[in-house]
Amino acid sequence: MTVHVLDDYYLAITLLITIGYQLFFFAIAFSLKFDKLTDFAGGTNFVVLAIITLAFSGTRNARQIVDSIFIMLWGARLSGFLLFRIIKTGSDDRFDDKRDHFFKFLGFWIAQMLWVWVVSLPVTILNSPKVLAFAQPAFGTGCDVAGIILFTFGLILETASDIQKYIFKSRKNDKSSICDKGFFAWTRHPNYFAEILIQFSIFMIAVAPAAYNYVMGGAFNALYASIVGPLFLTTLLMFVSGLNLQERPGAKKRYDKGQHWDQYARYLNRTSILIPFPPQLYEKLPVIVKRTIFLEFPIYVFDPAKHSDSSHVGQAEESNNNRQSGDQLV
Repeated sequence: MTVHVLDDYYLAITLLITIGYQLFFFAIAFSLKFDKLTDFAGGTNFVVLAIITLAFSGTRNARQIVDSIFIMLWGARLSGFLLFRIIKTGSDDRFDDKRDHFFKFLGFWIAQMLWVWVVSLPVTILNSPKVLAFAQPAFGTGCDVAGIILFTFGLILETASDIQKYIFKSRKNDKSSICDKGFFAWTRHPNYFAEILIQFSIFMIAVAPAAYNYVMGGAFNALYASIVGPLFLTTLLMFVSGLNLQERPGAKKRYDKGQHWDQYARYLNRTSILIPFPPQLYEKLPVIVKRTIFLEFPIYVFDPAKHSDSSHVGQAEESNNNRQSGDQLV
């Protein structure tokens, strides 16, 4: 039996649960100056919302169950890996300028609330009374099959790339070394590409009742509107807290400090920023193709003549060369 709570799309109840869940962990993190719960709270919140909306729905429909399990698997894997990583590192430098400032720190948690609630929308709405008031197409439609394939590939890619990057860093004494093996030979950010695939695959399954005209009116519009979830995550990764904070700033740091710059410049030229592609072919593509089809927008590109503090470059490179020469003498 479907449970009706506050509204017929479960929007209000999931928002309230998310706010309460995040504020609970925020209180602990701020009071104890404890970094180890932040990403864990984000990932597990997805699991909580999926479990609650699926339980409230009272449905035994395979589509609702599978899509709910998919977002639970993704959230649990994400929170588990990030918790493991922060336990190893001990602290999160993202919060060095926020940890002791109530409102700055709270701002991050508010952003995390928005992230969880919006990205959960496809599963939230799929499990809602408004959608389940209509007959559902049998599980196994083209949308379902495509979604399962994309999700499986995305989860394997994200898990494997996280493991590859962790092993690479743990085995290297030089932390500025370039990870250009495995999936990182085909894309500089395989984990971001995988996350985008996963969220669109979850939406693809969720939208099936509307795509095959089983639901009408507001439910039809709501299922299609839930694409805001994967679009929101894609926007975050590309323009807010992902590529824009890593690409140009990361290249500038390497150039200014003389950290394997020549090798890294070659890596940038040969390796797609997001969409996996053979490096032997990518390096031969015209710049216009890289900037458009492969999404390597100018905001990500580092130009030493424009973006570097050139007065420090020579000193950094000389220092790096001297260190390498000293290592050879030893």
